[in-house]
Order: sequence, then C-alpha cells, then structure tokens
Amino acid sequence: MSFYLEVVHVDAGSGARYGILHTPHGDVETPMFMPVGTLATVKTLSPEEVKACGAGVILANTYHLHYRPGEDIVEKAGGLHEFMNYDGPMLTDSGGFQVFSLSSKRKLTEEGVRFKNDFNGSEELLTPEKAIEIEEKLGADIIMSLDECIPYPADYDYVKDSTERTIRWAKRGLDAHKRKDQALFGIVQGGAYKDLREYCAKELASLPFDGYSIGGTSIGEPKEVCFQMIEDGIRYLPKDKPRYLMGVGSLDYLLEGAFRGVDMFDCVLPTRLARHGTLMTSLGRVNIQDSKYKEDFTPLDPNCDCYTCRHYTKAYLRHLHMANEEFGKRLNSIHNIRFLIKTMEGARRAIKEDRFTEYKNEVLSRYGDKRGF
Repeated sequence: MSFYLEVVHVDAGSGARYGILHTPHGDVETPMFMPVGTLATVKTLSPEEVKACGAGVILANTYHLHYRPGEDIVEKAGGLHEFMNYDGPMLTDSGGFQVFSLSSKRKLTEEGVRFKNDFNGSEELLTPEKAIEIEEKLGADIIMSLDECIPYPADYDYVKDSTERTIRWAKRGLDAHKRKDQALFGIVQGGAYKDLREYCAKELASLPFDGYSIGGTSIGEPKEVCFQMIEDGIRYLPKDKPRYLMGVGSLDYLLEGAFRGVDMFDCVLPTRLARHGTLMTSLGRVNIQDSKYKEDFTPLDPNCDCYTCRHYTKAYLRHLHMANEEFGKRLNSIHNIRFLIKTMEGARRAIKEDRFTEYKNEVLSRYGDKRGF
C-alpha cells in the first residue's frame, strides 16, 4: 500500500495525534504545515530551499496550472515532480475554490460550475470528472474532489442543497478516479450548521476515500465558529485516515486545529506576509520596515534555526525590504515557512510526550495576543 497514515500516538489530554504519512514520494510526519506552490513554485524559493526549511508536502494549484502552462504540458514533462524538480510528496486542490472566489459570471448546476475564465475570457465548465482528469495529469501524490466552497454566512436551505451536491460530486469524482498511485480526498462541507457537518462527514466517511479535507472554513467566520465547524465534522471521520484543514496558516488556527485532531494544514499566508515585510517570530510579529530595526544588528529570531536567522540581521533585512530587493523577499519567506514548520515540529514532540495542550498554550502565550497573524 503506497499511501496510508500510520497513527503512532494520540495526546492524552486532547485529540492531537502524531503520525507518519506514507506516500509514493516519501514519508512525512504529522501534524504538518504544507507550503503552497501555486504555479509549481513556492514564490521566490527553490525546491531545495523549501526542503531545507523542513517541508514535506508542497501544495500546487489546479486552477492556475490548468491555464498556465496546462496539465498536458506538465504531464509530458513527467508530472509535477519532474516539472518543478521536487522529489517530495505533492498535493493539488481541485480548482473549485478559485472558480468560486476568483472567477466572474459563474453559474452552478448539477453538472458542474460554468464560469468565465479570468485569463482569456472564455466560457468554461468544471465538473467533478474534469477536475480529476486535470489532477491525474498533474500527477501529485494527493488530489482533491471538486466541491462548492460555501460562502459565510449562508442560510440553512442553501447550505443543505450545496452540501448534498458536494456529496454527489464526491461520488462522481471517485468513479472518475483511475490512478492508483494518487490518493483522493473527499471534502467535508456543511457551513456553520452542526447537523449538516455531521451528515456530510458521515456520508463521505462511508465512501472509499484515502483521506478527508475540512472545507468551508477560514472564509470570514469568527474564529470560534471555525473551530466549532472542525469539531462538528472531524469526530465522524475515520481515525486511520489523514485529516486536512484547508487554507489556514496562523499559529492559533494551526495549533487549535491540531488540538482537535487535524493532521495537515496549508496556506499562502507565510510567503504573502514575507513579501510585504511581515515576519512571524517566536517573540511575536515583526514589521521589518519599522525604523527601529535600521541599526539592529541582531538575528530576526534568536530561537530560530533557519538560514535567514543564522546568517543575516534585522538591519540587513530592513535594508533589503526598503530597497525592494528580491533577495529580501526570499530571506523573509525562508524564515516564515521555517517558523511554521518548526512550530509543528514542536507540536509533534509535545504530542509524543502527552503535553500538547501545555505546548499550545505556551506558544500562543509567548506570541502575545493569541490571534496569530
């Protein structure tokens, strides 16, 4: 069996669990943070630099790669791993989130979603079968079913209809899935309604998916609502399969998600913040353009072991940012990615030692406002 989650230990005081995810491109420990390489690249970084940060899985974006350069070109190159020269595990989303959030003039039907392609203005149709076809050509180790990303807030009847459609689409995606070297995940929807989250999770859990994603969160709802959404679905998912909370990258969401039993997280947040001069550190948020760092010749984070913190000072990082140098964006991105990955390494140690709750509270307290970023 080339893909499976080995749950090694569950924390005594929470639902947090330490595991090893076995994939065709290597084994990775969970819980973990996955850097996002939207267009088959983590912005400003080489694959070697991403691996040096301790990354296991890298996520790439189906919607964007479908249009640039196209899945047929990626397939001819030998798949994403060969195309971008990354030998570790990879994951692709279904493209559905981008269709619903970026594309104009979209129309949802039982067949799929019709939308206007923002790249060239053409009319397109994305179906569950088409999403699987594209993802199979891209060739990532883990692929996602097509779902509707339900807006927040939304009324009960709308969410119920959408959730039922997502389940039907999930079944169609399973039928279309042919590659046995790729793991297919179902996506739990249901909005902020407890019974719909339960219903969706139970229905998907009855189907032979290789893992499960928790969707429709971190889209504007209060933090407490997000955490409740996770709880309302995750308790009904199989304990022996990976659970993936999509699109979150702040400290509080990562640690609170892991507390509830989530294994995988991804977000563009660390690299996006880095390019704008905002840095995550163990002592709190640093805005590197602040004038107080002009003559600060100390490392960015005394508790960090990343390349940036081992070789450069805050004064130099500020200089690069103020001069709009690409090297500064690169150094900032290395640090932010390493910071989140290192935080999850600490989480794994804490789980194995049955002290995850203490670790979570300690990290968030040290950070200051407990909001993350």
